[in-house]
Amino acid sequence: MSITETGAAEQVTLDHDPRTHAHGPLYKLAIGAVGIVFGDIGTSPIYSFRETFAGHHSLSPDQFHIHAVLSMIFWSMMIVVTLKYVTIIMRADNKGEGGSLALLALINRSMGGKKRWASGIVMLGVFATALFYGDSMITPAISVLSAVEGLTTVNAGLQPFVVPIALGILVGLFAIQSRGTARVGALFGPVMLLYFATLAVLGLIHIVDRPQVILAMINPLNAASFFFEEPMRAFLAMGSVVLALTGAEALYADMGHFGRRPIKIAWLYFVLPALLLNYMGQGAMLLSLPPGEVATAVKDPFFYLASEAFRLPLVLMATAATIIASQAVISGAFSVTQQAVQLGFVPRLRITHTSESAAGQIYIPVVNWALMIMVLLLVVTFQSSSNLAAAYGIAVTGAMAIDTVLIAVVLITMWNWNRIVIAALLAIFITVDLGYFSSNLTKIPAGGWFPLLVGGIAFTLLTTWAKGRQLMIARMNEATLPMEIFIKSAAPSAARVPGTAVFMTSTSDGVPHALLHNLKHNKVLHERVFLLTVRIEDVPFVQSEKRCTVKDYGSGFYRIVLRYGFMEEIDVPAALAKVKGVGPSCKMMDTSFFLARQTLLASARPGMAIWREKLFAWMLRNAESAMEFFKLPTNRVVELGSQLEI
Repeated sequence: MSITETGAAEQVTLDHDPRTHAHGPLYKLAIGAVGIVFGDIGTSPIYSFRETFAGHHSLSPDQFHIHAVLSMIFWSMMIVVTLKYVTIIMRADNKGEGGSLALLALINRSMGGKKRWASGIVMLGVFATALFYGDSMITPAISVLSAVEGLTTVNAGLQPFVVPIALGILVGLFAIQSRGTARVGALFGPVMLLYFATLAVLGLIHIVDRPQVILAMINPLNAASFFFEEPMRAFLAMGSVVLALTGAEALYADMGHFGRRPIKIAWLYFVLPALLLNYMGQGAMLLSLPPGEVATAVKDPFFYLASEAFRLPLVLMATAATIIASQAVISGAFSVTQQAVQLGFVPRLRITHTSESAAGQIYIPVVNWALMIMVLLLVVTFQSSSNLAAAYGIAVTGAMAIDTVLIAVVLITMWNWNRIVIAALLAIFITVDLGYFSSNLTKIPAGGWFPLLVGGIAFTLLTTWAKGRQLMIARMNEATLPMEIFIKSAAPSAARVPGTAVFMTSTSDGVPHALLHNLKHNKVLHERVFLLTVRIEDVPFVQSEKRCTVKDYGSGFYRIVLRYGFMEEIDVPAALAKVKGVGPSCKMMDTSFFLARQTLLASARPGMAIWREKLFAWMLRNAESAMEFFKLPTNRVVELGSQLEI
């Protein structure tokens, strides 16, 4: 039985609890952001420049193409990351939180009754979330594999050990997730600071030899001339250039952990300069090498930036950075799944909190092991980061395009910006996003099918659960008896026994089915009866004073609604202990919790296809017990079963 609802029926102004967001000196938050937020985009220099010149649609590493690609990377970072995400999208926070689901909840709340738009926007937001799961599988695989492949630049004989070493690192990474990342996370910031500083220094060493690459990178005419003279090659090159932008969406998704300003400062004053210097250094190095050495260096230009003496330390540092980037993606998958559970798109799952002080540090076993299996399969199947690069990009560019649509809704319906400015910005963003997305569609036969397959499966699961819940609640409400009638007719004749009974229900009106079944079979009512509904609001956090509302029906019956944000942990016993206006305080030893468990029967009734009804029934059977999800005491719970057709 679903207890969580979005609470759309009640218009309540809910504010987040500021204590749940990161606080501290700006520089510490910025360093923390460098360690967590920028791992994905920070490790892209390892493979993105290489893929443009030595990938599936390789370019000749001559001055014309190198200058053109550098220009494409620079202006893509300026438009997509700096302007679109850092400057605009990060302004659209949902009470301090970011990400596709948080933005979707913000839009839903602001649009009110405009249902003509709402359903389509919801589907786009859900599909962006589905694509994220494909991205979260490919990122650890390609990042760790590309770093370990650097060993072959130290000793070519190590090639047979690359895949086994990468597999070992990934298994170890997923194995430690249940222990939490607090201790390891303390090292993320310093390690990534050293990593980005190394990127900058390695780039500067080679820029000195070819300083003209600086002007070549910032000159948009180099990119424009590439598209004018070789339009098809330029279009295909976009599929590799976009790898330099992977992780841009993490700036928005992780905003709640650090805040918009620390992320913006870290990007503009440290991460962006380091990345640009490194890309320029890779280009300058290739242009400075004799023709005979270019063919070797272009296969791994990132590692050839370092001399032979420093190449092994660079490989080790790059591997550490990719592990950190993978950790951030895995943690992001946990966070997105928790939001999806709370917002009603995913069944209840076992969620373990790995830190007593940081609410955002969670562990979801089923997500962790599913990700690990898929990541290992990707490494074994594709064997090299270059092959994986063919599968990379579609999920990222698809999510970026959807973010543009969502921010367009915000710009048009919520912000009072100048219409000409809005039109100009959207024209730029849509042109760039569609260009990158369509270029990546050419990768489908070579591996791009994988993120689309994962996204399609995830989208089907998310929408089936949401639709199934909606139908199930509607069927259960068809025969709902008004509470006032029940109290007047049934309650007076029933025997009353000491104690408190809590009947959990998904709706805030009518008589819960569990209450009717209990009265029918046991012929008694407790002297105090709580009808409890837990609502998940479309804000990240709910202030404690707005947590609970109580309605007194008389005769010992109370309607209680507990409200939580979609980033909060739900603890029903703790909340009930603080409820006022219901008589004596609620003691668990005198309280029984009654839950209704439905067994779904697939039927030909309109609503969903039979196969989706069976899928929903399977998901419902395998959902986490409401007892554990709401932290109910195990020895105080009674489950009453019934059958239901949807």
